[in-house]
Amino acid sequence: MDLSIVISLYNEEESLTELVEWIGRALDGKVGSYEIIMVDDGSTDGSWNLVSSLAETHPEIRGIRFRRNYGKSAALYEGFAAAKGDIVVTMDADLQDDPEEIPEMMRMIREDGYDLVSGWKKKRYDDVLTKNIPSKIYNATARKVTGIKLHDMNCGLKAYRNEVVKSIEVYGDMHRFIPYLAKTAGFGRIGEKEVRHQARKYGKSKFGMERFIHGFLDLMSVWFLQKFGKKPMHLFGGLGTLTFIIGLVIAIYLIVKKLVLQGAGKYFRAVTDQPLFYLALVALVIGTLLFLTGFLAELVSRNSQERNKYNIKETIR
Repeated sequence: MDLSIVISLYNEEESLTELVEWIGRALDGKVGSYEIIMVDDGSTDGSWNLVSSLAETHPEIRGIRFRRNYGKSAALYEGFAAAKGDIVVTMDADLQDDPEEIPEMMRMIREDGYDLVSGWKKKRYDDVLTKNIPSKIYNATARKVTGIKLHDMNCGLKAYRNEVVKSIEVYGDMHRFIPYLAKTAGFGRIGEKEVRHQARKYGKSKFGMERFIHGFLDLMSVWFLQKFGKKPMHLFGGLGTLTFIIGLVIAIYLIVKKLVLQGAGKYFRAVTDQPLFYLALVALVIGTLLFLTGFLAELVSRNSQERNKYNIKETIR
């Protein structure tokens, strides 16, 4: 199969029929065989009944229904697992992503050699204060942290080689950082295509301002896990050693200074009367705790089933 389109939906009953017809017009004669995998993330309206009805008249449609709302990452995870196409495209169900962009994104993967092509909604039809400006700040931070030069890392319209989506695990709210997950899995050819953004036609966005706060925290989490997930002692042990040495140096300095002044018969303050001494004690305790945290994290890491899981590109007999 040439293409799998994975669509996560939550209470999008009004837009589904129009979306399926739009996809059909956009791909007619431009791609070979394709499937549309609709993952209903616990909708409470008639979305699933409509998906079932559409599947009866459109054999390319497959459906997955969650018992409750788990979030977009969970929906994409199940959609990726079910995808059979050589190229997998993700898009939202709210008619803001344009399926007319799909053929060109597929060409970029097949002919230009990209592992992943991310959409860039350069001209957006969202509220400036609540979405556009926070999105620019968020993407600037993501570029700095991940080193991936994408203008819109969180764009829902993306295209992947099938092996990319089979090699990454999307969980929590990590759907925002799939390009970074792909990069750390060894798929470094990441491209970008400017795509058309449509104004929302039905309903309202399911994401509020809290997504930017959660997004920043998730960005820090995924950065930490990818950088230190298999070697936590490098972080905690390093910080602990540095902090312990600072505290030890301060304590030795105070003791030596006191002995020198005492030996010269000059006035001196007791070591325990000096605030700096207690700062040294705090540094020694924190350094020890960080070091022990590193040891415990190493024990957890060594017992993880993922410790020696690597993505192998190819082998020779």
